[in-house]
Amino acid sequence: MSRLVTRFTELVGIEHPVVQTGMGWVAGPKLVTATSNAGGLGILASATMTFSELEAAVAKTKQGTDRPFGVNIRADATDAPDRIDLLIREGVRVASFALAPKPELIAKLKGAGVVVIPSIGAAKHARKVAGWGADAVIVQGGEGGGHTGPVPTTLLLPSVLDAVDIPVVAAGGFFDGRGLAAALAYGASGVAMGTRFLLTQESTVPDDVKQRYLAAGLNDTVVSTRVDGMPHRVLRTSLVDSLERSSRATGFLHAGRNAAKFKKMTGLSWSTMIRDGLAMRHGKDLTWAQVLMAANTPMLLKAGLVDGNTEAGVLASGQVVGLVDDLPTCAELIEKIVAEAEHAIEQVSKYADRQTVQ
Repeated sequence: MSRLVTRFTELVGIEHPVVQTGMGWVAGPKLVTATSNAGGLGILASATMTFSELEAAVAKTKQGTDRPFGVNIRADATDAPDRIDLLIREGVRVASFALAPKPELIAKLKGAGVVVIPSIGAAKHARKVAGWGADAVIVQGGEGGGHTGPVPTTLLLPSVLDAVDIPVVAAGGFFDGRGLAAALAYGASGVAMGTRFLLTQESTVPDDVKQRYLAAGLNDTVVSTRVDGMPHRVLRTSLVDSLERSSRATGFLHAGRNAAKFKKMTGLSWSTMIRDGLAMRHGKDLTWAQVLMAANTPMLLKAGLVDGNTEAGVLASGQVVGLVDDLPTCAELIEKIVAEAEHAIEQVSKYADRQTVQ
């Protein structure tokens, strides 16, 4: 299998410019190990793990692969410094962030040889984190699943590429080699995918839930603010329809119940959860209503993606779900993506070889 060498693959030390994103409840050791062993970059999702669970997940991933992998961390979590110390101590190659880490955290990680890759949704945010020393950025357009913005990847990606000189990885709307070739043509150094990796053999999402994804069409996702108060792309389900019709008061009631469930599951104290809420409100400029609603996210996603209860949970999904119809292994997926990308690049290069006859 040949390789597509980019600034990103050289930065991280991977074979192929393909990233599996840190999806909560989905991106555990099994999926991450399979992705990294296939030559891509697997990223553990730590936001839905306690500290001890993260320790165990890192250890298990290291047992399964000797190749680079990453961990996604909530920069606004009260125990973020402890998690960063864990990454450094265990020699994890990449620290990714959904919220920009402070300059001192970036400096600490870089000083220890960890590659820092925040995810951003605007060119101004890319400039900010690049100025703070971030090594690369993942930029997700509106087609992506989970929390997303309104600007499509085809417009957001070039705006970010024009704003920074560090490697840029494109996310939102990617699922095959044609997309990788297109991203490289824009000037990106790779692609990141969530939904496509969720729908693989190594994904621990229940099989019947995977079938629910595979049955979805291009119009079967919706961006809702009723899940947790922020734009969140999910599959259309009866629960989502109910949330869309419900009042904000009903949403707050659900959020309060889910916060109590999350507290019991993680063993966190109310004071710690309140501190996390304060940090979230400051870091993301949220209202208190949005902070309260955010308590819905981990439990509603767990109900759907772990427990398999689509009637009581939500299923985060990118729009690409309407174009995915199989469940390959991670190795098969990455091999196919790279082969397709090379073919697409070869086909396009033929245009440059043609001479126009007057």
